Amino acid sequence: MFMDITEYMRGVGKKARAAARQISIAGTEQKNDALKAIATQLDCRRDELVAANKIDTENAVSAGLDSALLDRLLLDGKTIDGMIEGLRQIVSLPDPCGEITDLSRRPSGIEVGKMRVPLGVVGIIYESRPNVTIDAASLCLKSGNATVLRGGKEAFHSNQAIASCIHSGLVDANLPVDAVQVLQTTDRQAVSELITMPQYIDVVVPRGGKGLIERISSEATVAVIKHLDGICHVYVDDRADLEKAAAIALNAKTHRYGVCNAMETLLLHESIAKPLLSSLAPLYWDKGVELRACEQSFAILSALGPQASLLCRANDGDWDTEYLAPILSIKVVEDMAEAMEHIELHSSRHTEAIVSEDYSRVRHFLAAVDSASVVANASTRFADGFEFGLGAEIGISTDKIHARGPVGLEGLTSQKWIVYGEGHIRG
Repeated sequence: MFMDITEYMRGVGKKARAAARQISIAGTEQKNDALKAIATQLDCRRDELVAANKIDTENAVSAGLDSALLDRLLLDGKTIDGMIEGLRQIVSLPDPCGEITDLSRRPSGIEVGKMRVPLGVVGIIYESRPNVTIDAASLCLKSGNATVLRGGKEAFHSNQAIASCIHSGLVDANLPVDAVQVLQTTDRQAVSELITMPQYIDVVVPRGGKGLIERISSEATVAVIKHLDGICHVYVDDRADLEKAAAIALNAKTHRYGVCNAMETLLLHESIAKPLLSSLAPLYWDKGVELRACEQSFAILSALGPQASLLCRANDGDWDTEYLAPILSIKVVEDMAEAMEHIELHSSRHTEAIVSEDYSRVRHFLAAVDSASVVANASTRFADGFEFGLGAEIGISTDKIHARGPVGLEGLTSQKWIVYGEGHIRG
């Protein structure tokens, strides 16, 4: 479509940088007006959105996309309702921009504090789900950022239709349409340009498969907010309530399989392994979950009955695998120290959980385990922006700087120092 992708992307970057200056000083009411106007546009233009999505789904079927990808691609009345509700939720959230904290008077007489400010221009690269276009645009708008969105080619027509609704909403609120730009090309070179334009793009957020995220992380010359894997653990202590433990372990694995906060490894204290597995394994097998067991847990599970197709011995690679499927690794450990050592060696730093009624052990686990989310007596599935009260999230970060865990509005901002004086000079 474009003869020169480099020139096109530079134009996108320049427009985004100019729009960022305007959107960064927009008031909360004006930003909320834009979000409400976008919601109205989505509601009024349902037929247009569904028609555009039909083109994408027909192309996807012709291209042989599997059923899971087709499901994520679908844009119907329920999906549109969800996008509208997401916008309303973000309207209701506090605006982090301009918040001043830690204000204190120094001996010199000046007052020093920190003001929360937008990051600037956020590039977001994602696949399949067209509703991500609304999630990303709305979070960036509310947090005062301009954004450049690059969706997957399979959702091109859907994303362009959604972009039209967004632009109309921005016009209605008297905000620059370039505050949200959805790339009008599917050329892969556009991604390479986007992630190597630090003069225009302040941070990039890749959302998609491990291959995409690894590519972005290795090639980008701008900051990246990302996580590669969701190898999440649940450790059941010898002082756990086993009824609670069984419910948590079942939910953490089977609530949804293809999500990054699903449990992939279950760690069991040796003294409770047999009674817990005796009650828990049949529940997993009823749901078709394959158990990949260490030697000790394999012996326990083998005695429960013939489940040859759903039970095998774990190999070394299983402890480092994000299955995103009805497969679970199980390891018996001597104590919490061994469990934490296993997590240290094999975790992707996403989410870990402990089930224990011993408050001291819980506190130690929470403090010592170095992951973005650490959970006590609850499912790893709660490691989610909506469940944490952030509203929609832009993604999950397993990095330590600048954002960690679910990234919502505050994660899309930074802080700058501000100083108040009354003619003070430094002596």
